[in-house]
Amino acid sequence: MQAALAQAEQALYLSNPNPRVGCVLVQNGQIIAQGHTQQVGSHHAEVMAIENARAKGFDTAGSTAYVTLEPCNHFGRTPPCSEAFIAAGISRVVAAMQDPNPQVSGKGFARLQQAGIKVQSGLLEDEARDLNPGFIKRMTTGLPWLRLKVAASLDGRTALPNGQSQWITSEKAREDGHHFRASACAVMSGIGTILADDPSLNVRAVTTLRQPQRIVMDSRLRTPESSKIFTSEGGKVTLIYSHRNSEREAKLSAAGAQLLYVPRQVNDENYLHSILKELASKHINEIHLEAGAKLNASFLIAGLVDELLIYLAPLLLGEGPAIAALPEIASLQSAQRFNLHSISCVGEDARIILRARSF
Repeated sequence: MQAALAQAEQALYLSNPNPRVGCVLVQNGQIIAQGHTQQVGSHHAEVMAIENARAKGFDTAGSTAYVTLEPCNHFGRTPPCSEAFIAAGISRVVAAMQDPNPQVSGKGFARLQQAGIKVQSGLLEDEARDLNPGFIKRMTTGLPWLRLKVAASLDGRTALPNGQSQWITSEKAREDGHHFRASACAVMSGIGTILADDPSLNVRAVTTLRQPQRIVMDSRLRTPESSKIFTSEGGKVTLIYSHRNSEREAKLSAAGAQLLYVPRQVNDENYLHSILKELASKHINEIHLEAGAKLNASFLIAGLVDELLIYLAPLLLGEGPAIAALPEIASLQSAQRFNLHSISCVGEDARIILRARSF
């Protein structure tokens, strides 16, 4: 299964919004073929492994398949993988986990067993789940996985009082951040960041065949048509707004923006939840949020942040904007707490990943 997980990792930048799946075929204790999920509309991991075996001249009959997710059993953009296993004469399937997709969940296993194939599930399930947090969350809750990324000093400052922030962290840390951008379905920011920094919000530091979508929270459509999100290479641009303005709508549409109008009521505490639900309905599994203190705080207060990705530079800045503009709390018991997932060194900086305690 470790080899299948390694295959799934190769789909990290590739398969969205489909889950990252790896598959290996084994005969007599030896791996004879392997494969991972391709881009949307192309082959799944199971078919890739079968084709890999045939290209090498192996007969797949009697093989054991190790796969990181239950094989699908429905016709989507591609035929069912369960039927591909049956046709290939696979005798045993070992899966890391059951598919959380209601269209699949348990049905792929049932079809395989109906055809006389032995099925086992649960081997290295935690590792398999960790490869697809967004897909799993969208399928089980109807919401995407939201990762909040920040680069800060040791005292939690993201810029100087004059707004200067380039660069607090090292080049290696910035390059590492592009790995997380590339793995997301969408990179999100706010209008404040667009106006202050004019970011491209694309992937440049790692090689990828698929650029994530770019989403800007821009309630009054203030994004300039000359912004780099329109002039740089990258995924499609979506502006989410809540105030109608036909003139700005026309100009930004002409600039290449897709406009998503989500009306907001006064003191609507569920507004961000509604936006994420709408994005999930568009098959967005994972959102990588790179924004300012205000928008960061809004998502944190709403309890919608699943993961914090923090790059800490070994320097002190004193005054300046914080990671999030959170309100004052009266006691430590009221503090929002996260579980420590990992700590590592990236160049001269520390990378800290924390996850919501509900995960």
